[in-house]
Amino acid sequence: MKPDFTKSSDGLIPVIIQDSKTSTVLMLGYMNAEALKKTENEKRVTFYSRSKKRLWTKGEESGNFLNVNEIKIDCDNDTLLIKATPVGPVCHTGSDTCFNEKNSSNDFLFQLEQIIADRKNNPSEGSYTSSLFAKGMNKIAQKVGEEATELVIEAKDNNPELFKNEAADLLFHYLILLSAKGFSLSDVIEILKNRSPK
Repeated sequence: MKPDFTKSSDGLIPVIIQDSKTSTVLMLGYMNAEALKKTENEKRVTFYSRSKKRLWTKGEESGNFLNVNEIKIDCDNDTLLIKATPVGPVCHTGSDTCFNEKNSSNDFLFQLEQIIADRKNNPSEGSYTSSLFAKGMNKIAQKVGEEATELVIEAKDNNPELFKNEAADLLFHYLILLSAKGFSLSDVIEILKNRSPK
């Protein structure tokens, strides 16, 4: 990857930041060669601030860093796309993105995963999910086992609606278990992608 910083008189190229999980565009910034090198070395996005006239690591004051997952370059070698994991809101206004959009995936399972994470981090009275987190790992694992058994039982019968409902119950509790263990659906998807079909 060899960005051409000579195409602009100030030696800067635009950098699009995209959430690596949701694919939401988070912000646009600019980098010079030094900012890119620092970003690559530290795995945190560093821009060149045109107003401050210096390197600026996103989150250096707020703590809302952009952790780098992947850097891509366009066909003309003069624009970068960085896929990153944001730590907190990206915009200085407190918005998820600098375009005042909600940073969420169009995929319902990822939206559900975010709701589960919220119930874990911000327990809500009367929430079944919050109460399950409060009961601890053993109870969560037990529920996954129970739901798996119920799905197997329904698989042997011929009631499509009951089977689909039990499948949904298992999937829901599986997502809770992943969250309780500190993992995400993306972690599991990555493993599946790396497995060769047999």
